[in-house]
Amino acid sequence: MNDTPGWASPGSAPSDGQDATVPGPAAPADDTASKWSASQPPAGQWSPPSPPGAGPGAPRRPAPGWGNAGPGGAPGGGWGKPPAAKPGVIPLRPLSVGEILDGAVSTMRTHWRTVLSVSLVVAVISQIGEILVQRYLVPEPTTIDQDASASEVLRQTAESTQSNLLAEAPSLVITLIGTIFVTAVLTMVVSRSVLGRPVTLADAWNEARPRLLQLLGLTLLLPFASVVVLTIGILPGLLVGSAGGAVLAFLGGMAALLVIIWLMVRFTLASPALMLERQGVLTALRRSAKLVSGSWWRVFGIQVLTFVLVMFVTLVIALPFSVLAMTADGSFLDSLLSGDTPDFSWPFLIITGIGSVIALTVTYPISAGVSVLLYVDQRIRREALDLELARAAGVSGDGTQQPGHGSPRG
Repeated sequence: MNDTPGWASPGSAPSDGQDATVPGPAAPADDTASKWSASQPPAGQWSPPSPPGAGPGAPRRPAPGWGNAGPGGAPGGGWGKPPAAKPGVIPLRPLSVGEILDGAVSTMRTHWRTVLSVSLVVAVISQIGEILVQRYLVPEPTTIDQDASASEVLRQTAESTQSNLLAEAPSLVITLIGTIFVTAVLTMVVSRSVLGRPVTLADAWNEARPRLLQLLGLTLLLPFASVVVLTIGILPGLLVGSAGGAVLAFLGGMAALLVIIWLMVRFTLASPALMLERQGVLTALRRSAKLVSGSWWRVFGIQVLTFVLVMFVTLVIALPFSVLAMTADGSFLDSLLSGDTPDFSWPFLIITGIGSVIALTVTYPISAGVSVLLYVDQRIRREALDLELARAAGVSGDGTQQPGHGSPRG
């Protein structure tokens, strides 16, 4: 049964049930043994011709490509393994971590008009929503009674969290819609950049639009599953309602957090699988679990490294704007120094919002690019997708153009 759907643009990969054996070389047409005379002359000593002007005693240089090993033990005359084809931003072979990150940045640099226009528009809209929410909807923080019992502290904390979530709901909805739009469009941009093909915003949108509802369902399903797991973890402690219950809730919450991390990594490739293989939500989840299986720690490490990189870039970009905002709004700094709740003024919100827009515009493509290229890498490693991509790009395994194809860049 074929349960390995193909990439929508390049074509399908070999199925799991397909016979992957490669037939060996054909036998010679005439297998009759050659007849040699019993009497043979002595073996001759062949030597390469000496360069012009060299005398009989001059040292002989070995012929190129025969016996003179190059770097890494490969013969120096071109007998090493040819480099992998690279029609786009990545070579068509299993990728290293650096190549995945470089491919994400190269996509942003190559298709900067399309990539940055999408990221900028979404970042501006989401930040406007965030500013309005912080200015008008965020409630005053709930003060926890220091003399309250453990159960009362848990109740007050739950009420404060519920109030903040309700206030942040409009901003979360705007951010969710923006993230879905960016993910869908940038996934198509990265898939084209792998093949070295040009892509416009209209092209990417037309390809991504039919999958938006499924992507919305997937994006909502994963946080919902996380909330369910977290609730199951802390519910026994909340029901106990004593000091022991608080400890039990903490331990259950930590255990639930580990399960959530395991699930998020296991399903981290579901989004590109859904968009590029044109499958349903549940099928995309199964595909992600299959691709991550056996490589969980590698995928986890790459995702953590990407998160750290994104946070570092965000900090470098946003920090100067935060300092400028606090300088422009003296009341905010006074509130922090006095320990009072800071009042978000318009100058502070606008300046920090500009910094956030710039940071999101840069980091959105990095996150989306790493996710798609990690998906491509896992399929190359497990399903030989590089062969399909090379055929789709019109190049052979050594990077030369196949007959009958135009330029791989369209």
